[in-house]
Amino acid sequence: MAKMWEGVTNGITDSLADDFNSSIRFDSRMYKQDISGSMAHAEMLGNKGIIPKDEADKIIAGLGEILADIESGKLKIDMSCEDIHMFVEAELTNRLGNIGKKLHTARSRNDQVALDLRLILRDDIDEITALVKNLIGAICDKAEENKAQIMPGYTHLQRAQPVTFGHQIMAYAMMLLRDLDRLNDTRKRLNFSPIGSCALAGTTYDTDRFFEAEKLGFTAPCLNSIDGVSDRDFCVELIYDISMIMMHLSRFSEEIILWSSWEFKFIKLSDSYTTGSSIMPQKKNPDMAELVRGKTGRVYGDLMGILTTLKGIPLAYNKDMQEDKEGVFDAVDTVKMCLKVFCGMISTLETIPENMKKAAQKGFINATDLADYLVKKGEPFRSAYKISGKIVADCIENGFVLEDYPIEKYRSLSDLFDEDVYTAVNLDECLNKRISFGGTCVKSVEAQIKAVRESL
Repeated sequence: MAKMWEGVTNGITDSLADDFNSSIRFDSRMYKQDISGSMAHAEMLGNKGIIPKDEADKIIAGLGEILADIESGKLKIDMSCEDIHMFVEAELTNRLGNIGKKLHTARSRNDQVALDLRLILRDDIDEITALVKNLIGAICDKAEENKAQIMPGYTHLQRAQPVTFGHQIMAYAMMLLRDLDRLNDTRKRLNFSPIGSCALAGTTYDTDRFFEAEKLGFTAPCLNSIDGVSDRDFCVELIYDISMIMMHLSRFSEEIILWSSWEFKFIKLSDSYTTGSSIMPQKKNPDMAELVRGKTGRVYGDLMGILTTLKGIPLAYNKDMQEDKEGVFDAVDTVKMCLKVFCGMISTLETIPENMKKAAQKGFINATDLADYLVKKGEPFRSAYKISGKIVADCIENGFVLEDYPIEKYRSLSDLFDEDVYTAVNLDECLNKRISFGGTCVKSVEAQIKAVRESL
């Protein structure tokens, strides 16, 4: 196939070089964005009289037909073309002849690809945002169902203090809210139009970059034409945002994997989101959570890849920048799939409250409340801490929990103990005494759920 850029060279390249140079196998996904950008560009050229208005109209109509034919399956994208831009332009020229050749007036593939990439990633951000919101909604629903179900809260993976399952998983809703903020910020910085920057220095034609920017939904044109074609900060930012989402999903996955194990057995995952073993018939594996955890490393690799690619590139455009797309598209596709699967997994999991409460009792997570009981009766905290520690040690040695530790044993260590100690160490009481803002009592969890839902 003849190269659109042949001129100073004869356009004849080695087939291996053609394959190495080609990007259509991954940039063909931008066909809608490429065509919509070209339609806006053609309209601007006609409005400004750079090409005749009737020819601009024919170009716009031709591009619309190409888009319709691709989406209907009538037109297959030719994977032997160098990139999606060349395919669309070649197809347009094939249909319109010399009129089609006028489309590329006052632009370069440098600003064209920068435009297409911003357009498709803007759409991707909107889709990822919607998926994150869906997951937050699923978390809120599950938290509402379990706002009073007591479980051990952990530090150092050791049972620490009582929390509710609802409070525990609402922590992930908070993380995902921050992810939404990051996506929104990235979208704002991304939303500037590079089209009209041309190769790097702008053009001698009297173009209207503001018209094209507004037509395509951008805030404004990029102010500096060199930056317009060479900026890929938005790719880095988006992959970073996705890396943060994946990190949060991975942490949640780790807890789901632990909670669904026989050692914890706090939750039961739906059969729809687990798999079996090929050799061990008793197994029910949390493969979806494990894959999310594993794919997090893949997205981190995409982030390091784009950072490393960009770090030594001089201004303005260089072919290295073709390497921006596969990484960012991979990160986008990965997080979309993970969010969809995760939402279903959370919505369908079931908690096992009796196991969570039993673990809470055996973990002596009400020991801090025992110490606080003594402090409120006048014992210095450090002394109360030591007495409580001795009681826990004796409970462990003799098979008690604090709730059934004999009153005479309590009194043997401090005269301050009375029958009301059993109320103080009751787990439900311990939980609902934690009334500080953002704490784990049921009313606090309800307030968190309400606030998150309102923010969405």
